[in-house]
Amino acid sequence: MNKRQSQIVTLVNQKDRISVTELAHELDVSEVTIRKDLTTLANYGILIRNHGYALKKNSVDIKNRLSINYEEKSRIAKRAAELIGYNETIFLGSGSTCALLAEEIAKTKPNVSIITHSVYIADHAAKLGNNKIILLGGEYQKEAEVMVGPLVRLTAKQYFVDKIFLGTDGFVKNIGFMGSDSLRTEAIKNMIDSARNIIVLTDSTKFNKMGVIIQFGLAKVVKIITDKNISKEYYDYFKDNR
Repeated sequence: MNKRQSQIVTLVNQKDRISVTELAHELDVSEVTIRKDLTTLANYGILIRNHGYALKKNSVDIKNRLSINYEEKSRIAKRAAELIGYNETIFLGSGSTCALLAEEIAKTKPNVSIITHSVYIADHAAKLGNNKIILLGGEYQKEAEVMVGPLVRLTAKQYFVDKIFLGTDGFVKNIGFMGSDSLRTEAIKNMIDSARNIIVLTDSTKFNKMGVIIQFGLAKVVKIITDKNISKEYYDYFKDNR
């Protein structure tokens, strides 16, 4: 995905529905160029293209989330990969930045083993590299492409690792990191119980964004990897609460 296509996805997700004419005006390109970009993005399943406009897809859809703030998330994933040692086994959550971390691991760290409850990440990483992939058991949640439920807890308990890399749906001061779905949040909590260190991977748009359910508090987190657009308010807050 090029920079202009990433900007298109951001605009579509901000407005839910946006016309070809408006996109061409916003990005200062021709409508023909926009139509070609929309066709490409629709073919990848990132958005819905209709005659004369584009529609936002379900925000839970992993392909849609991967395309939002793609460049920032890619840089975060590359930085996170530097923290993973040779021949290490890690837990990996289901967020879009976690999916990009799985890609980076597949490209650069073939001896790393990944334990995850994300069907999408397990399948994607297996196609890209030769890493050992362990998919936790559970009930398949189709819209997010993850495993949830009691079996996640039972299978996660069979392992213990040094690091778990997680995304988040939001963070609020004095509350903590938050999720938007009770079953997915419960699965994350079960995985956390089998890891020594929590490392959060998130673009800065998630700060001061409410979720529905508390995932975990800031005190449990050893490192947050985010982008340079983090506000001074949140940069200072995280620095003061380390």
